[in-house]
Amino acid sequence: MAAELRHLRYFVAVADELNYTRAAERLHLAPQALSAAIQQLEAALGVKLLERTTRRVALTDPGAAFLRETRRTLAQADRAVEAARRAAAGETGTVTVGFLSSTANYVMPPVVRAMRERHPDITVRTEALAVRELVDRVRDGHLDVGVTRPPIIDDPRFVTETILTEPVAAVLPAAHPLAARPRLQLAQLADEPWVLTERRSWPPWHDKYDEDFGRAGFQPRVVQRSNSIQNLLALVAAGVGVTRLPLSSRSLRDGGVAFVPLVGDTAEVVLLLPRPPRRPALDTFVAVVREVAATSDLTAAG
Repeated sequence: MAAELRHLRYFVAVADELNYTRAAERLHLAPQALSAAIQQLEAALGVKLLERTTRRVALTDPGAAFLRETRRTLAQADRAVEAARRAAAGETGTVTVGFLSSTANYVMPPVVRAMRERHPDITVRTEALAVRELVDRVRDGHLDVGVTRPPIIDDPRFVTETILTEPVAAVLPAAHPLAARPRLQLAQLADEPWVLTERRSWPPWHDKYDEDFGRAGFQPRVVQRSNSIQNLLALVAAGVGVTRLPLSSRSLRDGGVAFVPLVGDTAEVVLLLPRPPRRPALDTFVAVVREVAATSDLTAAG
C-alpha cells in the first residue's frame, strides 16, 4: 500500500498529541481505526515511526525525521489545493489581450491599472495589433480577448460586447474654414479631398464607411490612404485632405488638426470574446472591464 495524504495527516495528529485517543477525537475517528491507519503507514514505509506502550506514545528517530518532511508535504498540498481553488475562482492566471493601437492611449491604461490593483495575481499581457491580425489571433486561441471596433466577424464561437460608445469627429486641417464650427454634418464634407485607411486593411469597416457616406449623399474623393491613424493625422495636418475618426483620437496629435464632432455619428469599442464557458481569469478580466467602463469615462482616461 502506498502512503496517502490522509495517512500523513493522521500521523501528524498523533505526533502532535502523543496520545491516540486525543488524536482520534481531533480527527473524528475511532481510536482503533487511527491505530490501524498508523500501522498501515509504517508497513508501507517499512519504518517504525512511533513507540507505543500502555502508558505513552513517543516518536522514534525515523519518526521525528519523517514528521519534519511530512509537515512540509502537507503544507505544500494545502497550497496546491488553495492554488486550484483560486484559479477556479478567477483570482489567479494569465489573460492575453490584443488591442488596436487607436485604443491604447485611453482604454487600456485604466483597465490594466484596475486589474493590477484588484487582482494582482492575474498577469495581463497586452499586444497592440492591426485589426486583421487581432481577429485571427483571437480565433486561433493565441489571444484570450480582443479590444477592437465593430463590425468584426460573424462566427458562432465568438461574441462581441460593447464597452463604450464615443462621438466621431471630422478631422480637418487647423486652418480649414470649417475647423471652428462646434459641430458638422457629414454631408458638409462632400466636396473635400479625403484621406482614409486602406480598404484591404479590414473590408467590414470600409463596407460600413460606404454605407455611412451613402446616407450622407456622397462617396468621398480619396486622395491618399494609410493604415496608421498617426499617418492620417499627419496627412490632415499637412493639408492633404480631411478624415473621420473617433473623437478620442485627438490624444494622438497635439497640433495642426481640428476635431469637429459629427452630428449623430458614434463609434463603439468592443470586446471580442469566445462564448462561455471561458477560463475563470478571463471572466475576471471581463468583469473588471465592465466595472471600469461603467464607473469612468474611458475616452478621457489613461
